[in-house]
Amino acid sequence: MQHRSLSRRFIISTCAVLAAASAFTAVAQQGNGPQVDYKVEVINLTRGQTFTPLLVTAHNPDIQLFDYGQAALPQVATLAETGNVAPLADLLNGSGLASSVVTGSGLTMYGKRVAFEISANPARDRLSLAAMLIPTNDAFVAVRGARFPAPGKVAAYYAYAYDAGSERNDEACASIPGPNFDECGGPGGGAAPGGGEGFVHVHNGMHNRGDFDAARRDWRGPVALVVVSTAR
Repeated sequence: MQHRSLSRRFIISTCAVLAAASAFTAVAQQGNGPQVDYKVEVINLTRGQTFTPLLVTAHNPDIQLFDYGQAALPQVATLAETGNVAPLADLLNGSGLASSVVTGSGLTMYGKRVAFEISANPARDRLSLAAMLIPTNDAFVAVRGARFPAPGKVAAYYAYAYDAGSERNDEACASIPGPNFDECGGPGGGAAPGGGEGFVHVHNGMHNRGDFDAARRDWRGPVALVVVSTAR
């Protein structure tokens, strides 16, 4: 099935972004209304998964970080496989459709929380965020296009874990990057196992396929709670 146009779907490729730059510029120059600063708090709800540095963005409603059942953008696959948010941040910053892109610098351990401040306006009133789950091959936590609350109000969203479909879930130390893992006796590796499903889908968790202990690392239901409020 052919992809929809850029006006209905997020950026298909970097080349498409460059080719549509003039159209994006015209959109960006429309009246945006007043800026509102928001606090976005992300709480890790898992028992044994850590979030890599998060990417948080306020954007136009036309943007979607991914489509269910479709191949992940290369920048999203990179985030899901390695935790590197820079390529996706560059793509968003270059699109002209994001009013603010904020990236974190540290890990969010299970049971912990991290907060960001981000600016939105009436033309860029949707919130998306993403980060890799470690230790996994290509799982990522995401919120996709949620509405910012009205100024003075609070909104809360549960965030689920998705599989980028770009790597086979071998759950092996050699192919899962990250700091020291108990099961590995040290840091994980960067091998690319290949053989992914080829499309983004809800992740089905850890199943003792490789080196990691599913009793500790597996999850059910949402993996994060995201609370959005007006910054004070």
